This record gives sequence, C-alpha cells and structure tokens, in this order.
Amino acid sequence: MTLFANGVTEEYFFNCPYCSSPISVLIETNLGAQEYIEDCEVCCRPIQIRYKTEEGEVTEFETKTLDS
Repeated sequence: MTLFANGVTEEYFFNCPYCSSPISVLIETNLGAQEYIEDCEVCCRPIQIRYKTEEGEVTEFETKTLDS
C-alpha cells in the first residue's frame, strides 16, 4: 500500500485475459468504483478493468477482453 497526497493506492495483481501473463495495476482505494481500459504490459492488447472499493479495500475486481 502506498500513500499519495490524494489518497491511498494499492498494487493489485491479476493475469491478462489474453496472454495469461501476470501483471498489476495501481488501484486508488478511496475512489469507490472505477472502470477503464489499460493495455497489457506484455502483449499490448486492451483490457477492460472494473473494480469497486469499500472502506479502503478492493471488494470487486473484474477484467475482460474488449472482444467479449
């Protein structure tokens, strides 16, 4: 967990839904819910990322390919 001026971030690890490589993203745990697209660090394909946080903890995390 890392503290920034605007809140707290947590590194969250998951496998790419395309190439299955282990990768990570930084999640701002004070924002509630977020949805965005980020490219895989390994295969460079776009991943749709959706997560929800409550009381500083990740309560839901989902990744999808854009073609699903």
